Amino acid sequence: MPTHLPVFVITTWLLAMLPGAGQALMVRQTLEGGSRLARATIAGNATGLVIWSTAAAAGLSAVLLANPGAYAVVRIAGGIVLVALGISTLRAARRTSTAPAEFAPTRQLGWWSAYSAGLGTNLGNPKAGVFAVSVLPQFVTADGPVMLSSIALGVMWALVNACWYVLFTWALGRDRALVSRPGVRRWLSIVTGVVLLILGTAVAGGV
Repeated sequence: MPTHLPVFVITTWLLAMLPGAGQALMVRQTLEGGSRLARATIAGNATGLVIWSTAAAAGLSAVLLANPGAYAVVRIAGGIVLVALGISTLRAARRTSTAPAEFAPTRQLGWWSAYSAGLGTNLGNPKAGVFAVSVLPQFVTADGPVMLSSIALGVMWALVNACWYVLFTWALGRDRALVSRPGVRRWLSIVTGVVLLILGTAVAGGV
């Protein structure tokens, strides 16, 4: 069974707090569709973590990381997803009205589209696979069902990340007076879009 669970929770919580594609995506989704889109994206991200941990438990992600061709395909696909989201965010920033408006979704986006964005971004991030292969097993003992323990840790990993992102997007959405200002929203969208473009290019290039 999993051991050192408090340490594992602290470790995954700190990793979730690190700036990166996940946070940039959550900012983008919150600005584009509000809390509804953010929750769907969080669910997609959590699903990706469970898939990575399950694959690691089955040895699939270790094979993937050992195969340069397969690793490159996953990396490039993840980079393309981030770049596409970055371009979409920058386009939305150009459409932002200069008139005062309440904090609200700029367009109607589907729940499944937001879920897929979170899932695709996570599965396209080989760093999640590296964590699943190299770090997650350190918290599993050889006693008992190792695979089930690994999957259980993966679920815990996903829950910790989801909790952080719920808190993060809640804080972003709570400050509506600031975020609803067209100028602030526009520049926040621009920064988010540029960050997604840079991260996507770095992921695709293997940086």
